[in-house]
Amino acid sequence: MQSKLSLLRLATSAVYWATVKADEIIYADGALNSNWQDWSWQSVINYDATDIFEGTSSISINSEAWSAFSVKDGPSTIVSYAGLKFDVSGANPDVSVSLSSSADSDSSASWALSEFGATITADNFTTLLLNFNNLPPGNGAVLASDTWDRITFQAGGNGAIYHLDNIILLDEIFVNPDILSAEPIGTNVIAVTTAGGADVSTIQVALNGQAVSVVGTSTMSPIGAPSSSISYLTLASSFAPGNLTITTANGTFSYTLPSSLSGTVDQSTNYPISPLIYGVNFPTSASYIQDLGVTLSRWGGNAVTAYNPFGQFTNAGNDWYFENRVADPPSADDWIGWVGGAGSQSIVTVPALDWVAKDATSYSYPASVYPNQTAFDPYNSDAGSGLFPNGSYVTPVPDQNHVYVPWNMSAASQWLSGLANKPTIITVDNEIEIASNTHQDMHPIPMGYDEELARVLNVSAMAKAVLPDVLVAAPSTCSWWYYWISQVGASDQEAHNNTDFLPWFLDQLQAQATATGVKPVDIIDLHYYYQPDTSANDAAAKALRLRMTRSLWDPTYVDESWVATSTANHQPNSSIIQLIPRIHTLIDQHYPNTKFSLSEWSSTDDTDLTGGLLTVDALGIYGRYKLDAATYWSDPDENGPVGLAYWLYRGFGTFFGSSSAQVSIPGFDPDVLGVYAGTNGGSNLTLVVVNKDPSGPVSLNLGGVPAGTYFLRHFGGEAGVAKYQTTISITSSSYIVIPAYTAVFLQQRTGGTGYV
Repeated sequence: MQSKLSLLRLATSAVYWATVKADEIIYADGALNSNWQDWSWQSVINYDATDIFEGTSSISINSEAWSAFSVKDGPSTIVSYAGLKFDVSGANPDVSVSLSSSADSDSSASWALSEFGATITADNFTTLLLNFNNLPPGNGAVLASDTWDRITFQAGGNGAIYHLDNIILLDEIFVNPDILSAEPIGTNVIAVTTAGGADVSTIQVALNGQAVSVVGTSTMSPIGAPSSSISYLTLASSFAPGNLTITTANGTFSYTLPSSLSGTVDQSTNYPISPLIYGVNFPTSASYIQDLGVTLSRWGGNAVTAYNPFGQFTNAGNDWYFENRVADPPSADDWIGWVGGAGSQSIVTVPALDWVAKDATSYSYPASVYPNQTAFDPYNSDAGSGLFPNGSYVTPVPDQNHVYVPWNMSAASQWLSGLANKPTIITVDNEIEIASNTHQDMHPIPMGYDEELARVLNVSAMAKAVLPDVLVAAPSTCSWWYYWISQVGASDQEAHNNTDFLPWFLDQLQAQATATGVKPVDIIDLHYYYQPDTSANDAAAKALRLRMTRSLWDPTYVDESWVATSTANHQPNSSIIQLIPRIHTLIDQHYPNTKFSLSEWSSTDDTDLTGGLLTVDALGIYGRYKLDAATYWSDPDENGPVGLAYWLYRGFGTFFGSSSAQVSIPGFDPDVLGVYAGTNGGSNLTLVVVNKDPSGPVSLNLGGVPAGTYFLRHFGGEAGVAKYQTTISITSSSYIVIPAYTAVFLQQRTGGTGYV
């Protein structure tokens, strides 16, 4: 069957292109360009399919779960093009497209075909455009410069069957002038996003049927998104409750401005915010740290358990077929040095088990020895999953000497004492309570209370002897479940007076401190991941994700992910997490004057705006509830929603206040609103407001907010995911508008423009 080309779809604006000589055709009319190689895996591919086509044939693809159609260019020239156009047919196939570099193994973000804003059907082709200067979902994000030379279409967990045709790298993309959004923000500003140089001078505004004149306009291109622009129209009068209409050449934007929610901000009532809450795992570069204001950088994760610093090797554990590989980054010492040079403090994980990787090539479960396994590495068919088809662990346990070399505290001491660059904090391994799962080949016996404590004390004693100023963090437990029970199970809990693990662990640390006069652990470190049902991504699922920040603090919130599964049998109201106050209370009761950190946490979705708003809310909560340190897992895209949350608080040298100021808003709903105030010595107010409600704007009447000039940052809402910023005036704090599904930063300025 032959099918005509269907319409081009791009999420935000109309575009067109001219196929000129400089375009590069990767595939058309049954032929793969001879400069490109097929690097696909676990997929059945036919380059000459005739069941549906547009020229003479198309590519039919049948990919297993997580497998892909992937092609690699000879010369790495992808970055020199403006975008990638391709035609796709299938029953809304679960496929994502991404770019990667074979030279340095870098990968771009992955863009689901569903993000392109088109319906894909099995009986026609739909043309999609990946605009490198306006990446999906079309909010102006730009493809990073790299040696991209590979394009991958990867199936999701259920596999995918689909067709591709006319895969072309475009030399030019032309954008028609368009007004994309127009929203009220602040006290009297309309934020208008445009593409293609659209004219905003003819925009008309009416409030409750009365025309409101525009008395000032400023326009900027967001940092990292030069293909889009935003104009701020200052109105002659302030907003008020009622109907707001914004009429443009492209259409009308209408809003119902609600009655204001009243509250107060008191800068005189404040306490310090730890700057170390704005951390991430494995920041990608010095500029990344500086642009986002990253204060703490962590070298951690499952692979670091097997890190051999004398050869720069590690093992992926069950994350990837128990394979050894070169550590990435390759040298912890060098990594500490460059993150410190960029202005970030560091956390480094010290292996605490008995083995580390011996080389960069060995693996624990070869098919030649264990042929009956659930899966094998698609890139190395001899490396197995370590699981029998029934899901049980492969036996007998492999000889560790085939893959590892012994590790002990003498070796760890040699490594740490030889570091040219010293870490701020060391953690005692990573989630060793589940080592019998993540590293079953290395440590097959489930770890109990006593073994975990002994390993923590051994590493702590060694580290404090070698690095007297270092802070030791432990136990870096993986999840809520294991805060209270070990991998051994209930019998281990019963053997320790029916005491939950964490209170017992704190008691033992206190006993050690009393006996020696030295605190063995300076920071109680945990990992915390929200556990929503990730199979859905509809409005209800997104609302659930945003509600779950309440589990960090709210004594009335019954966490929807843990009610049925909590094993904290001895914790009162165990379905009420109230994480930060709960752990602070346990520390005060069992091991006083000790800090608390979360060295792994996540938004549950780095690429969706919901994840960015959740991160803004969480960072505000961390400051308000006195968390001492936090590092996001893992390195969010600088221009993606989560990266923008860090930029909002800390980007380019403009920081949220050093202390948390009191905010009181009686009756506000934390499911849909977060309001956080920062201050520097009782002045220079900063507000961060996150409107988690997609249905409409919220309006605030905040006493204690001084009139004056404010530096404004924002992302989300109709404006989308980009670094929007300007300077505005607030003449009265009685009616401040925050757009729907938007995070806003307002910082009081005494002079200047506020731009950085």
